[in-house]
Amino acid sequence: MLGPNRYGKAETRLVRVHRDGDMHRLVDFTVGVALAGDLAATHLTGDNSGVLPTDTMKNTVYALAKQHGVDEPETFALLLARHFMKTQGRLTSARVSVESFGWDRLGPHSFRRRGEHTRTTAVTVTREATQVVSGVTGLVLLNTTASEFHGFVKDRYTTLPETTDRILATAVDARWRHLGDEADWGRSFQGAVDAMTGAFVNTYSYSLQQTLMAMGTMVLAGRPEIAEIRLALPNKHHYLVDLSPFGLDNDNEVFIAGDRPYGLIEGTVTRDDVPPADAQWYL
Repeated sequence: MLGPNRYGKAETRLVRVHRDGDMHRLVDFTVGVALAGDLAATHLTGDNSGVLPTDTMKNTVYALAKQHGVDEPETFALLLARHFMKTQGRLTSARVSVESFGWDRLGPHSFRRRGEHTRTTAVTVTREATQVVSGVTGLVLLNTTASEFHGFVKDRYTTLPETTDRILATAVDARWRHLGDEADWGRSFQGAVDAMTGAFVNTYSYSLQQTLMAMGTMVLAGRPEIAEIRLALPNKHHYLVDLSPFGLDNDNEVFIAGDRPYGLIEGTVTRDDVPPADAQWYL
């Protein structure tokens, strides 16, 4: 028996130059398209009469980028998803995801790639509803103090010492669901990132879970267009180096930055009065 299925074109690389006179604008996206609908025949009998080739999806990305221009990733994802739903009658849903890479202007036509984080978007359009999810990944934050961790469960395998002063570091992977499909997307994204960053800076942390809750709460308090936010916070461990063999003290000054394994803290902060998501809103 055939279960849920979808198909599409993954990781279409799109760079769009807007040549507005001498002052150019640059947009750099990686676009994913996934379509679902009445596609059982192609799985069961090889009947492709309802299948839009994935190569066509790729070409559609480039054609619409030329015809309509490219601005915010949410706007472009909505344009693409609605196009596929309008033109392909057998579909029940179209999902478009976008990774947006930032570039800093150096001159009228010169740019430098930003490396601090990646902006993400996932739009799902069905016959009944539209859902917009924005997000950020790779937002690396670190506090050198104002973090403790103690009072935790201990058993025969516990070796971790309690601490009242530690480095707290993470690489934020966050996604937030919008209440509608219209917003000032750029302002909303920057506001959410600023809120998460501000909460991380200003929360005296007794656990990364507590910090996660503070970050999500701050986003919802400042961004009324956001219904809920999901955060995944890896705990980027920093281990105090034992300098005693060299006759040196180490008063929380010299650390080893751990790679793996790492703790992973995940959670959702949501408003009490919002309707549930219309579709799965993973990225």
